[in-house]
Amino acid sequence: MKKRFLMTVALASLLAGAAAAAELKFAPGEDGKFNWSSFEEFKKGHDLKGQSLTIFGPWRGEDEVLFRSVFAYFEEATGVEIKYSSSENYEQQIVIDTQAGSPPDIAILPQPGLIADLASKGYLTPLGDETKQWLLDNYAAGQSWVDLSTYKDKDGNAQLFAFPYKIDVKSLVWYVPENFEDAGYEIPKTMEELKALTEQIVADGETPWCIGLGSGGATGWPATDWVEDLMLRTQSPETYDKWVTNAIAFNDPAVTGAIDEFGWFAKTDKFAAGGPAAVASTDFRDSPKGLFASPPKCYLHHQASFIPSFFPEGTVVGEDADFFYMPPYASKPELGNPVLGAGTLAMITKDTPAARAFMDFLKTPIAHEVWMAQSSFLTPFKSANQETYANAPMKKQGEILLNSTTFRFDGSDLMPGKIGAGAFWTGMVDFVGGKSSADVAGGIQKAWDAIK
Repeated sequence: MKKRFLMTVALASLLAGAAAAAELKFAPGEDGKFNWSSFEEFKKGHDLKGQSLTIFGPWRGEDEVLFRSVFAYFEEATGVEIKYSSSENYEQQIVIDTQAGSPPDIAILPQPGLIADLASKGYLTPLGDETKQWLLDNYAAGQSWVDLSTYKDKDGNAQLFAFPYKIDVKSLVWYVPENFEDAGYEIPKTMEELKALTEQIVADGETPWCIGLGSGGATGWPATDWVEDLMLRTQSPETYDKWVTNAIAFNDPAVTGAIDEFGWFAKTDKFAAGGPAAVASTDFRDSPKGLFASPPKCYLHHQASFIPSFFPEGTVVGEDADFFYMPPYASKPELGNPVLGAGTLAMITKDTPAARAFMDFLKTPIAHEVWMAQSSFLTPFKSANQETYANAPMKKQGEILLNSTTFRFDGSDLMPGKIGAGAFWTGMVDFVGGKSSADVAGGIQKAWDAIK
């Protein structure tokens, strides 16, 4: 009787283990592309059975499903039960929760400005020099990620509070390979070559660029991405940082120079479909459609990685449409390969052993590879196997991150809302409409001065 009971218990335990394993998207040890050794090593040092972990983040819908598929491995390795939640108004909710003294253990946010505010009020736990060194050693352009993760605490001391996880790339130029092949065009490797290609397309009687700034109440924002990319290709990262904090004025020559570089593409006659008037009025969602017209209405389109959502139905990225890295200037080799983007950062908002363990988990290749193997995830983590990316376009964007020497967060998102989501947007529309860079930048600076 006792033997039968023990066998029943053993069988139940085995079935429970099998059920737990079945919940994992990829069975540990089965696919050699994944770094399962990192998962097994993590398991050895993190036995936290019976503990729970609350995580509050921005991901809902499909992204939430994907994130849950990742943290299932943390639960399997540690025995911790994760309770994940989000909200349509997650930016406001995290402020309410922290101020009320009921924060989650882990908060994941895509807004550095909000993170800076939480850190300054003492709501975040420093991650220490070990995590700082880890980022320097393991992330491409490591210093950039340390800079992005460092904020002043309530005493004004700079400390590393965040861990960058899940990155988006904006420094992309889209094109149709068949159009390039028919015309005999090659992918430019430098900004000088990109400008020469622009002029060649005009010489061939065609239109190089499709650009659209329309976006309802947010009209103008696509131009800010252009200016930010060009700032990183004409000025040092330090100058970019001073610009987004207004340590240098918006009408500084470094900034107006980048705006004028954008003007070279958007305001030069015949460079953009429909001319400057169409640039200002065309909705950004409609602007890439010219790539797919027959004959093409344009050959090039600058936009972030999300833009295929607005390509014609059935378009296969990597075949019907593709992209290349927006290149640096050959004349400025000291600036390396800068990348503009965005992303999310994870922080400890309630210091617990499970929260510390989760931050350790994010340092394992598995925490990246599981999401890489599905969709919508990029990482600068050098030890994550690039072969786990679900498709060639994702892998190519991942390589752009790995080859970067500098990464900077979208500048307008770092500026005060009235500037980055206000005066900067409208100023770019005015610029394309005919105003000079000096006049536009001067007006934006006046708006910034008014809120200081």
